[in-house]
Amino acid sequence: GEELVEQFFEDLPGGVFSATLLVMVVIFFLGFILDFIEITFVVVPIVAPVLLAMGVDPVWLGVMIAINLQTSFLTPPFGFALFYLRGVAPPSVETSDIYRGVVPFIKLQLLLMIILSIWPNIITWLPGLIYN
Repeated sequence: GEELVEQFFEDLPGGVFSATLLVMVVIFFLGFILDFIEITFVVVPIVAPVLLAMGVDPVWLGVMIAINLQTSFLTPPFGFALFYLRGVAPPSVETSDIYRGVVPFIKLQLLLMIILSIWPNIITWLPGLIYN
């Protein structure tokens, strides 16, 4: 399986960028329907070794996957975090209000992921300072 994934990623136009983008999009959509445990125990062990072999920093990849999962858990239609909020919100707050209220946070987190993709040193600077 790992060899098939590796060959697929190598055949993608755009190299490491395309492979990383594809992984992030897949994880984002899987976050709609699966819990983080399933994603981290099934998807990450398949794609992470290949991305790491392609030169992606492991700290950066881990942080990006974590932010990506957090963002997908806020996204309707399933949005696990939204169900938790629905459970603690007073009855006067409608589910549609919760969905509309989370949109700015989703946009901010997507912007954060773009910023961290452009400037990965924001993530890797402090661990590099501590461990190197």
